Amino acid sequence: MKNIFTLTLLLISIVLTAQETEEAKKEKSFTISGSVDAYYQTYLTASDDSGQSFGTAFADQTGFALGMGNVIASYESGKVGAVLDLVVGPRGAGATFSNDIVDGIVNQAYAYWNVSESTTLTFGRFNTFLGYEVIAPAANFNYSTSYLFSNGPFSHMGLKADFALSDDFSLMLAVMNPWDTNNTSTTGEYSFGAQLGYKGQFLNLYYDSGANSGLGFEVDYTGGFEISEAFFLGINAAYQTTSYVFDDDGEVISDDFKNGFYGAALYPQYTLSDDFALGLRGELFGYHAEEGEDLPSVFGATLTGSYTVESNLIIKPEIRLDSWSNWDDRYFDADGEDASSLAAFTLAAIYTF
Repeated sequence: MKNIFTLTLLLISIVLTAQETEEAKKEKSFTISGSVDAYYQTYLTASDDSGQSFGTAFADQTGFALGMGNVIASYESGKVGAVLDLVVGPRGAGATFSNDIVDGIVNQAYAYWNVSESTTLTFGRFNTFLGYEVIAPAANFNYSTSYLFSNGPFSHMGLKADFALSDDFSLMLAVMNPWDTNNTSTTGEYSFGAQLGYKGQFLNLYYDSGANSGLGFEVDYTGGFEISEAFFLGINAAYQTTSYVFDDDGEVISDDFKNGFYGAALYPQYTLSDDFALGLRGELFGYHAEEGEDLPSVFGATLTGSYTVESNLIIKPEIRLDSWSNWDDRYFDADGEDASSLAAFTLAAIYTF
């Protein structure tokens, strides 16, 4: 009888151990995703060999050009996990400043802890919470990027805490290195960020001292509305306070000579079929100074089509026209003369996996 009882306990122990092992396996997951993109671009108002560009991040070459290759490895085990996001190519180098971390290869690298159902801590390098657009082209409707995106931070290095306050409200608080200092802060300075979300609308705040190539203070609104099943309107607006201007040696030129930026962009997008959508980015962006100078501003209009082939390949034809005020020699026209506007046609292909 004793042997039967012992054998029963042993079998129960084996079953429970097997169940715990199986559940542990279920809680662990490893995934790999990413994208590859390339494009062709030609100017409509200038010569392709003029060596100019719109002045925003990425997609700044004429002819056939590479965007970037992107591989994201994610591992999660229970309440903790890590993400390693690697990029190569001109877009990746531009996003990481080429020599920022491991010669422009590391885009994101962070660990996280789901402390509870409503709280997550993230420690490491992560892409910015500011703005409507992002680095990865597959997540943007327009292939070329906006001035608001290009002038704000791309990534941050630090610690952030995300709180789900309710089904509708969210809050994020962060302490980080200064603006786009993604490896090690050598100045002893730090930046602070906050985000309040409500039903897909986000108010973002960022601050650093601006004393050592910092951004200063930026307030940003990012959101959008489903006008109908086929029509979506995205919105982005931002204002950045005046920040220091430096000479080639990194010294502040003058405490009185500072500038900042402001801007707003609308993103109406209409889905025509399961495979094709059409979207427009209309953006007003400009610079401001404490002295009240009439600094340059630009209005940009970008019309983009998005055609999806078998869920993974996205073809994006795009026409873009940027026109500056108070900057008559910003570009060159087809005759090599000074011009304040530039137009281009771009055809991009993005494959996601």
